[in-house]
Amino acid sequence: MPLSEKFDNYGTNADSSKNPDYCSICFQNGKFTNPTQTHEEMIQSSIDFMSTNLDFTKERAEELSRSIIPNLKRWRGNE
Repeated sequence: MPLSEKFDNYGTNADSSKNPDYCSICFQNGKFTNPTQTHEEMIQSSIDFMSTNLDFTKERAEELSRSIIPNLKRWRGNE
């Protein structure tokens, strides 16, 4: 998910301030909403979401997920 103040989708820190490193779905109140989720589980959930809710083909959703998610702060170096 592209993070943007415009979309108001930043996660939140424990003090309720915005955290521009993480999205509001994954990071709330200073914690990951699914702290045990693996890198591969995150990729699969992203593929499922995009193909089900955003009309992406599974192939395109997988291509995007595998190119973007490994570069996100939480997942860098977790392949």
